Amino acid sequence: MPVFTPISHEQLVADVLAIAAAIHADRDWKPDFIIGIGRGGLSPAVYLSHATGMPMLSVDHSSQVHDFADAPLERLAERTRAGEKLLFLDDINDSGATIAKLRTKLAAAGATPGAVRFATLLDNATSSQRVDYAARAIDRTVTKDWFVFPWEAVAPAASIAADAAEMPDRIA
Repeated sequence: MPVFTPISHEQLVADVLAIAAAIHADRDWKPDFIIGIGRGGLSPAVYLSHATGMPMLSVDHSSQVHDFADAPLERLAERTRAGEKLLFLDDINDSGATIAKLRTKLAAAGATPGAVRFATLLDNATSSQRVDYAARAIDRTVTKDWFVFPWEAVAPAASIAADAAEMPDRIA
């Protein structure tokens, strides 16, 4: 049975403010847009948009529907060629699969190198991918908890357990 660790609203706000502070402190790179990665990055992206005053867009990676997942990445890659910088935000960088997939698709669509960065609330130190900004770090070789973010907490317990069961390597 996995350990379910709820992330409180207060912790979410603190994490978003930590990322906002890191963006503000980075004098060499400022995003033109925050891009929420669906599903888990959408709510944090709204918060980060408010915290920074930066506009927000979204891609619904989780839907696997071309018009909402891949097509927007092609349009976003085009924006980088026009000189815009994009910060993609997700809730957690766990295995790195989502970030790797997005990086690959953006590169294939011709995104300008250096114009795209990634941020997460939680960053797994043993992930296959690195992020540019993270509020907190975890190590999946030590921490096997299934983190339940505030927007997930409204789901039935059975649904949360089913999501966790789909990733046995992360919680065992």
